[in-house]
Amino acid sequence: MNKVVPSDIEIAQACKMKPIVKIASNCGIHEDEMELYGKYKAKISLDVFERLKDKKDGKLVLVTAINPTPAGEGKSTTTIGLGQALNKIGKKAVVALREPSLGPVFGIKGGAAGGGYSQVVPMEDINLHFTGDMHAITAANNLLSAAIDNHIHQGNALNIDIRNIVWKRVLDMNDRALRDTVVSLGGKANGFPREEGFMITVASEVMAILCLSTSLQDLKRRCGEIIVAYDFSGNPIRCHDLKVEGAMALLMKDAIKPNLVQTLENTPALIHGGPFANIAHGCNSILATKLALKIGDYCITEAGFGADLGGEKFLDIKCRYGSLTPSAVVIVATVRALKHNGGVAKPDLNKENVDALKQGFVNLKRHVSNINKYGVPAMVAINKFYSDTDDEINTLLELCNEIGVKAVVNNCFTDGGEGGVEMAEALVNLIDNSKSDFKFLYPNEMPLKEKIETIVREIYGGDGIIFEGKAKKQLETIESLGFSNLPICMAKTQYSFSDNASFIGAPTGFKVTVKTVRVSAGAGFVVCETGDIMTMPGLPKLPAFEKIDIDEKGTITGLF
Repeated sequence: MNKVVPSDIEIAQACKMKPIVKIASNCGIHEDEMELYGKYKAKISLDVFERLKDKKDGKLVLVTAINPTPAGEGKSTTTIGLGQALNKIGKKAVVALREPSLGPVFGIKGGAAGGGYSQVVPMEDINLHFTGDMHAITAANNLLSAAIDNHIHQGNALNIDIRNIVWKRVLDMNDRALRDTVVSLGGKANGFPREEGFMITVASEVMAILCLSTSLQDLKRRCGEIIVAYDFSGNPIRCHDLKVEGAMALLMKDAIKPNLVQTLENTPALIHGGPFANIAHGCNSILATKLALKIGDYCITEAGFGADLGGEKFLDIKCRYGSLTPSAVVIVATVRALKHNGGVAKPDLNKENVDALKQGFVNLKRHVSNINKYGVPAMVAINKFYSDTDDEINTLLELCNEIGVKAVVNNCFTDGGEGGVEMAEALVNLIDNSKSDFKFLYPNEMPLKEKIETIVREIYGGDGIIFEGKAKKQLETIESLGFSNLPICMAKTQYSFSDNASFIGAPTGFKVTVKTVRVSAGAGFVVCETGDIMTMPGLPKLPAFEKIDIDEKGTITGLF
């Protein structure tokens, strides 16, 4: 008989949280190293790194997944459940996650705090304003936008070409009406009219900078390096030319500090930074991950969407800048999602279909093969759904065994840490009996075009790339400015290895079309936008906010 599980918010509201001071004390953080945001949330001072600098790091474990489908995979749920399960078997684990964006919370995806009995709490706060990090990033980004238009209005001493301003305003909300706008209308007093546009906050280079910075001064330096526009001679105009990086850093002086909360089972959780993986690099902050490695024997962290996006960027961008070496990778898969990759429509996913599962297994197989290219030990976590049959589960276990990867069923959604004990034991065994020989997919010195081709060929399984005219010129400009040594951040659909969302499974024989190329000089990577990727998403016909409410007692309902 299937276990009846209440809604996520009902479970979260019923849990017994410990004071965050107690959670911090249990993992070696001193009270004077905390800034409390009520009883159950705290920011951790960066001074803690000086005290813990000689402490040996724990084991770094990346949780990634197959390509997401409408069936859902449960990567965050598995990440949180795995952290809880490790503590169940006597290990000291800390979870490190990204912060949710208000866009998907009120849009179609819902919250990002896990699910069932594997959640981080206080769930309502985490999914809404939390500690204000998203707002600080939005403000810093838009201060820079204001500085650009003010500089032009006040005489334009830098000779900024208003036809070649590459910096955009941001908002932490899905709002398609803001994708393309015109600013400074209304006459001379309002500046010079020009075309402008908004991105969602998580796509901002400022978000990427916060997540890749190693100190407040590093954040300020990186902000100063942001290229915001070009002058009439084609020379880049940087943020430090406008003398605004200090004020931007000031706005983020608290945002740069990792946030400490807890899981339903009181496992410490650091939630900090939230770039999307389809339009940005998709990983939580280096600072939060490094702190988790200092205060835990295992840091369990995730990267957004599938291993072809967040996983690749974690390994090739975050690990490169953070000098991180993962000990293992856990790839989350579900029977339902693999059946979808085998051609089954969403309404029929609850019906047993072993043949479709076998056909869709090619998606998981390619992800496993890709992780092997990095030299990191991998295992598969099968996130079990109530509709999965014994034949389907056994078939998936056999298929994984045939390609030489350990697969374990987890029931973290319904049973919390207890449901992930076998998975936790398998992970510990994998790490103890395997050596991580981690290596990047490409070296820094490889030309940009070859780096892009390497990702497309080795990770996506494609035959090559097609640069549209504008993208080709942009790439040439970026190389001429001396940015050839930067890693690549591919902006691509999450639903397929290719740039076409309808190409499910493990497609071959395709080329990826690069539409635009831009350098994020402060973050330290080159962004390639492919397909129909949107940096400002829109709301669906039935947005999630229609079900969200609060009553006179302050009780929240409908929040996932």
